[in-house]
Amino acid sequence: MTAPAREAAFADGPLTGVRVVEAGVLLAGPFCGQLLGDFGAEVIKVEEPANGDPMRQWGREKPHGKSLWFPVVARNKKSVTCNLRVPDGQRVMRELLAHADVFVENFRPGTLERWGLGPEQLHEINPKLVVVRVTAFGQDGPYASRAGYGSIGEAMGGIRHVTGDPSTPPSRIGVSLGDSLAGTFAALGAMMALRVAAGTGRGQVVDSAIYESVLALMESLLPEYALTGYVRERTGSILPNVAPSNAYPTQDGATVLIAANQDTVFRRLAAVMGRAELADDPRYASHAKRGENQVALDELIAAWTGKLDQHPLLELLHAGGVPAGSVYTAREMLADEHFAAREAIVELPHPDFGPFPMHNVAPRLSRTPGRLRWVGPKLGEHTDEVLREVLGLDDERIAALRAGGAI
Repeated sequence: MTAPAREAAFADGPLTGVRVVEAGVLLAGPFCGQLLGDFGAEVIKVEEPANGDPMRQWGREKPHGKSLWFPVVARNKKSVTCNLRVPDGQRVMRELLAHADVFVENFRPGTLERWGLGPEQLHEINPKLVVVRVTAFGQDGPYASRAGYGSIGEAMGGIRHVTGDPSTPPSRIGVSLGDSLAGTFAALGAMMALRVAAGTGRGQVVDSAIYESVLALMESLLPEYALTGYVRERTGSILPNVAPSNAYPTQDGATVLIAANQDTVFRRLAAVMGRAELADDPRYASHAKRGENQVALDELIAAWTGKLDQHPLLELLHAGGVPAGSVYTAREMLADEHFAAREAIVELPHPDFGPFPMHNVAPRLSRTPGRLRWVGPKLGEHTDEVLREVLGLDDERIAALRAGGAI
């Protein structure tokens, strides 16, 4: 087979042909499934028959009484209803997993085992299955059995303590960072485990804990305390001793971020400001000295930016090779020419909302990119299709399962 023909087999992305069964709810597990689906995996989302994933009701804005969040996190997925709390539903799930490559779940530890769906039992029927388990605290340890959400993992993992202004209590980041990080590391773990399964014929468990996923972002926070006794604190819009890198006011009431903390870049900023001599000023001539004099330097720059409107200021900075940008909301993203040119935002048809914008797949692959195929499906939209095509069930058995409340 020629190389172009082999690449054609990955029409929907590099995971074309990989089957994922997702039994997660809310965000952490489903975000892992979203990432896998973005790159071509067939993601079969198994939901409780009566109401489905609670994410179907989440979100502040709900036109037509429907979530605007679910169509994003469930994009590219097929919805199959299955009651895992009854024996017939558990049997259907085992049959599905016998035909799967990856199983993603985010129930509390021990739940799958009570249903006869623990990894050891599943590997008896499908030795190559990769079982991805996403929880707040992991599958073992003294906290494993505790209930936990992303916010708790963010607090324990350290990000909450360093987020916000030092004059206020720790702030929440405006998105579900802990859940999304755990889902991202879970997807990364699934890819590594799939590679091993392809070479050995044996699957394994991927244990992704929210607090550990947050902890993985915390840079040198631990050795700073262990070796020097320093505890990182909230620092608002700056990083201590990294200057200039801050949000600065403009004459027309906007805010512009400028990041010129590297020596060569600061020299460019000084030139743009008409203050080239600042680059040789002993107070600002090196990274260390700019850090020592961070407050004074920020005040100096703010006095300059405050005399210019946002857009002329940005044009000056960009022309001078200084990293700078505005603080975007959705309004600016949807209007930005760079977002449009790179198709960072795409629209998919939605049966209730019409054209539905959402962020595109990231990262980009040059030869086998992922793509968005459809928005989050209706509850149970693909139940009959999957049971027929994947499991080979006939209409009589499907009807019996439905009558018994298993699907």
